[in-house]
Amino acid sequence: MTDAETVRAEQQALWNGIAGAAWVDEQVLLDRLFAPFAAMLAEAAREVRGGRVLDVGCGTGATTLAIAGALGPGGECVGADISGPMIGLARARVEREGAAAHFVHADVESHGFVPASFDLVTSRFGVMFFGDPVRAFANLRRAVRDGGGLVLLAWRGTDENGFMTAAERAAAPLLPPQPARDPDAPGQFAFADPDRVHAILTAAGWTGVEIAPVDVDCTMSDAELDGYVVRLGALARVLPTLDEALRARVVAAVRAGFEPYRRDGLVRFTAACWMIRVRPARPTG
Repeated sequence: MTDAETVRAEQQALWNGIAGAAWVDEQVLLDRLFAPFAAMLAEAAREVRGGRVLDVGCGTGATTLAIAGALGPGGECVGADISGPMIGLARARVEREGAAAHFVHADVESHGFVPASFDLVTSRFGVMFFGDPVRAFANLRRAVRDGGGLVLLAWRGTDENGFMTAAERAAAPLLPPQPARDPDAPGQFAFADPDRVHAILTAAGWTGVEIAPVDVDCTMSDAELDGYVVRLGALARVLPTLDEALRARVVAAVRAGFEPYRRDGLVRFTAACWMIRVRPARPTG
């Protein structure tokens, strides 16, 4: 099995297992927490009003539904995700809401999309996990018409996203040494280096790539944070492997590690991200 195939197998297992289940369970919180990003993608989709949009790594469907609402009459948004549990919830949501959207359970790195069938590709935090990112974005480029666009949101580096790494920093003294993070490996921060992102997209056939920083203030309650830290992220995969006593010590340490972000019953942090764009040309004819 190649390195890329190994990554794909690992991501399949993760997002159809513990991570996918957690995102389904925490859907209400995550939708509210990241609502400003969904609004950004919906606003970008207005540039292809009445067209077709492919929403990559759509998760439980919040971004797909927001985009579908922005496209207006004749528009359609298709959400694609590797996670069966999340796609199941997304399909239930669109059935309830009757939006001009539908969902496919697919690995977009290899899925056979109809060529030139979309006007725009979007993603909120869904493109940093590919085993072979050039192959994935080349496949997406084939799915988009000539002159079609791209708008992605991805995390900047760990040094600018202290909230996102607070749990692993707080837990580290209590756990065996972990391998150093590979900045180019698939994962939350795989698109932190804008030069690498530009090179990937260029190699995949995209031109006119623009990359700009985006900072968004996010808020949740103290009570919501307690569930967030044990269900989501790398810590969620480690906790089940620990004995009860050590697990309790780790959870206590992690909760203390978030103290800098707590005030007056709320938890506040800044999400430091990139907006990565190829602006769509107007279709002719």
